Amino acid sequence: MLSACSTPCDAPGQLCAPIESNTRALLPPPPPPVPAPLPKPAAPEPVTFAVAVPDITSYDDSGKANVAPMTGTPATGTAQDMPAATAPAPSDGKIHHIGLLLPLRSASLGPAASLLRAGFMAAYERDRSGFEVAVIDTGDGSADVLDKFAQAQQEQDIVVGPLSRSAVTAVANSDLVKKPTIALNHPDNRGEARLPARLLVMGLSIEAEARQVAAWAASEQPRANALILSANSASQRRTSTAFKQEWLRQGGSADQVDLTATNGYLGDAELVQLRARLSSNPPALIFAALDADQARQLRVAIGPDLPLYGTSSLNPGLGRGASGPELDGARLLDLPWQVQRDHPQVMVYPQPPQPADGRLTADMERLYALGIDAFRVAREVALRPEAPFTLDGVTGRLAVRYDGGQARFERTEQAATYQQGVVGTWPPKPVAEQAPVLPAAQ
Repeated sequence: MLSACSTPCDAPGQLCAPIESNTRALLPPPPPPVPAPLPKPAAPEPVTFAVAVPDITSYDDSGKANVAPMTGTPATGTAQDMPAATAPAPSDGKIHHIGLLLPLRSASLGPAASLLRAGFMAAYERDRSGFEVAVIDTGDGSADVLDKFAQAQQEQDIVVGPLSRSAVTAVANSDLVKKPTIALNHPDNRGEARLPARLLVMGLSIEAEARQVAAWAASEQPRANALILSANSASQRRTSTAFKQEWLRQGGSADQVDLTATNGYLGDAELVQLRARLSSNPPALIFAALDADQARQLRVAIGPDLPLYGTSSLNPGLGRGASGPELDGARLLDLPWQVQRDHPQVMVYPQPPQPADGRLTADMERLYALGIDAFRVAREVALRPEAPFTLDGVTGRLAVRYDGGQARFERTEQAATYQQGVVGTWPPKPVAEQAPVLPAAQ
């Protein structure tokens, strides 16, 4: 399954749809394409705005937190400048061969693989000088993936993939990783097990988002009591568990309530009971491991007084979800691709192709963005062998480093908040007036 996406992950093939200065071409890049006008939604859409988050943490590929100490009073909201991104690496005069392993003909993973490939190739077209990409189709089975992976390790300089969690697990447990490899998902049940030294894991992770939200909330509500809410999906339970672990590590206390959802809707009786509980014993904040519609039902039932935090699952994407002010003030993390589409670092890439019968889901949009950043990371890895670098990516602030030869990857996502549930897709303020993305731990 794909581990970053915000919809349930119990689909065939273990696809989890939930959900870390750009490199430049060697020659001056062509003028950024002018994005095609987005279709006007049939109904008003909520607006997400970027906000500053001080002292936020990032997480490496093993899930280990990189947390700055939380001291002093809560943050005032003053925007902090991001450390400068690593300067783009110049060409070394070689042709670097990249193998992109994706299950393109898979019944369950094919659509996701195709969209990720589209993002990867969009980034390749902008920075292709000195690189050649071979797209390698794999099957669903681990045996076929390992066979194709072993062949790619012989023929390519860098391998990007595989995509499914089970396939990444098979690669991580093998002895096949001899060349730089960028996995597009996280292996299962690694615990403290050491990954192959040249394996860089950069898949999106809803659990990492939850931990990052916990550190953010702790910087604003230090050592407070949090109420953690989730419904009855596996991904929501994993999200709430990840938040709770980090929240307790930050010194807070927590109560947890599992709500019942039928066809995606929370039960009225449970919401009435929750409202009564909050009236008599309110927490300092609520973390909602819910989707946008469920969070909206929650806000209607309990009101907007308590601070509400969540992950990217609170953002259903453009043209999806009911409009209205119910989620105003709710805070979440998401990819710059989703909440800063008018940012220059995002606008230089074309939007993904849309299906004829509607719009892509937010999760599929995130996979396209992951493809963009996967090429950009692969390019830097090729041109900076075992050298640390940082990128302002479309999936967040990206950092790669090497500890004793072990590759480490970190992503710090963009903070956002709902404001003014009125017509509009992205913030009306100029980009220069918006808060920067979160500072990545160095």
